[in-house]
Amino acid sequence: VGKSALTIQFIQSHFVDEYDPTIEDSYRKQCVIDDEVALLDVLDTAGQEEYSAMREQYMRTGEGFLLVYSITSRNSFEEISTFYQQILRVKDKDFFPIILVANKCDLEHERQVSTHEGRELAKQFSSRLIETSAKQRINVDESFFNLVREIRRFNKETHNSQPQNGGYGYSQQGQGYGNNMDDKDEKGCCCLIM
Repeated sequence: VGKSALTIQFIQSHFVDEYDPTIEDSYRKQCVIDDEVALLDVLDTAGQEEYSAMREQYMRTGEGFLLVYSITSRNSFEEISTFYQQILRVKDKDFFPIILVANKCDLEHERQVSTHEGRELAKQFSSRLIETSAKQRINVDESFFNLVREIRRFNKETHNSQPQNGGYGYSQQGQGYGNNMDDKDEKGCCCLIM
């Protein structure tokens, strides 16, 4: 579906043509998003079924998810709902920061999944759909940046709904749990691409 190609295009600004099934790759990139520095830890996860146990482990640490399908593969589109349900189950939440990414929009002549279908699925997830092309670098940065915005919004809402006595909860600091009172340092987001 092009998860690794999207990730490498975002991190290193070049397109990788050859297919090498990913088990796990992690990258780090500092960006300025909406005048605020963000340190992104991007975990490019395995799509293959034999790595589904590892996938749950990733889900526990992730602060936000890019759920990627290829517009040229109906099968990849149909798998997305399974990933989404798995994330909500692992996180024990009704909502979590997710961006639905329809990759390979440059291959319109091979399209098997309509934009309308993608939008409908995104609506079910209370998410947004972004159509991308790793090859032509269309909406690549926007996908990651919008995910960071969703993570920030989610963390702010979560923080505001917690007791103001320095309680622990999700923070943007590092890769997991941290004291909400201390997250004024450089903001980090752990983003998973699935």
